[in-house]
Amino acid sequence: MNQKQTYLGTGRRKRALARVRVMRGNGNFSVNGTTVEEYFGRETLTMMVRQPLEATQTLGEFDISANVSGGGVAGQAGALRHGIARALLAYDPNLRATLRKGGFLTRDPRMKERKKYGQKGARARFQFSKR
Repeated sequence: MNQKQTYLGTGRRKRALARVRVMRGNGNFSVNGTTVEEYFGRETLTMMVRQPLEATQTLGEFDISANVSGGGVAGQAGALRHGIARALLAYDPNLRATLRKGGFLTRDPRMKERKKYGQKGARARFQFSKR
C-alpha cells in the first residue's frame, strides 16, 4: 500500500481533549473539519497552536488533522498544542529537547476545583447573617 505514515498525539488541558494526526504533507491544518483560523477565530489562539511547529522549524512540512472536544476554545487550543507536540515527538524523538524547553510536552495540571457541600461554590460561602 502507498499510505502516508501517520503519527498520533493526544493532548489535554482543563476539560478539553484533542486527538491529533500528523502526516507528511504541505502544511494543511484542519480542526474538526474546518481550518484553524475559522475554528478558533482569535489570532492569539492560532499562534498558540502553531508554537510547537515553529519551535521545531517544521511549519510547512506536515498536514495536521485534529478532533477537539470538551472545554472552551482556549482550553481546546492548549490541548491541541499539547497533542501536536506529542505527535511530533512520535515522528522524531530527537525533537524532545526543543519541545521540552518550550514547555510544550508538559500537561497543564490546573483543573476546576469542585463545589463543596454547604457552600456556594468551591471556595465561596453563603452570606453570613448575624441576625
